[in-house]
Amino acid sequence: MNINIVCPHCLKVNRIPQKESYSKANCGECKGSLLDSVPVSVDADKLGIFLVNSDIPLVVDFWAPWCGPCKQMAPAFREVALMMPLEAQFLKVDTEANNTLGTQYGIRSIPTLVIFKDAKEVTRVSGALSAGRLQSWIRQSI
Repeated sequence: MNINIVCPHCLKVNRIPQKESYSKANCGECKGSLLDSVPVSVDADKLGIFLVNSDIPLVVDFWAPWCGPCKQMAPAFREVALMMPLEAQFLKVDTEANNTLGTQYGIRSIPTLVIFKDAKEVTRVSGALSAGRLQSWIRQSI
């Protein structure tokens, strides 16, 4: 069975074999590693590409640069992203720069984390989480 993965570098869709774990997986277009699971900053267009084309869950952090709890949680979000390559794709939406996305997804407080699967919202949580709590919440949700 194959899965579609959106390249975090060039946003091209890659069809790769679904495996329990990967030692190597590179984009067919830009040759960048698909295992590079650093969170990707997205706007409405980029978020749409991931939502429509990704077969793995998306974990989206709705945040703002002036938000203290958002800044506090950012290292934990990155840490968990690096531990879960190709299990989930981690995205960040700056609600200050992309306020229409905040409105579209009903973001009332930040940080708010939303998990999407098959372009549909699965669950959400508001407030800063530690890396352990964040990873636990994601694993329970996906």
